[in-house]
Amino acid sequence: MRVGPSTDYGTSYIYSARGLPLEITEEYGHWRRVRDMDGASGWMTAALLSGDRTAVVGPWLKKPVALRSEPSSGAGVVAKLQARVMLSVRHCDGTWCEAALIRHDLSGYIQQASLWGVYPGENIK
Repeated sequence: MRVGPSTDYGTSYIYSARGLPLEITEEYGHWRRVRDMDGASGWMTAALLSGDRTAVVGPWLKKPVALRSEPSSGAGVVAKLQARVMLSVRHCDGTWCEAALIRHDLSGYIQQASLWGVYPGENIK
């Protein structure tokens, strides 16, 4: 992540984990101003970004969140996820998201309000 939209600007952060969700807040040519879950913002070239949707369990949450077998509060619990666990988002209906743990054979449904990386009420197909 750079301070400005060019390689002439200094580096402010180096991300080593692939797939971290970032919010794009501005575009300038091939550069995107992004913000991460901790509020850090800066510029990245579009070539470093992917259109694959990912999210993390809300960093603001103090208790584990249920990953459920169906999109319902009464459905069975597949796993309990701690804050900042990264998920691959398959789709969201505005209330629930179908998601999978990256690099694990585990998927299910999680309440959309518990995620950072998708907007409240956003539909993802």
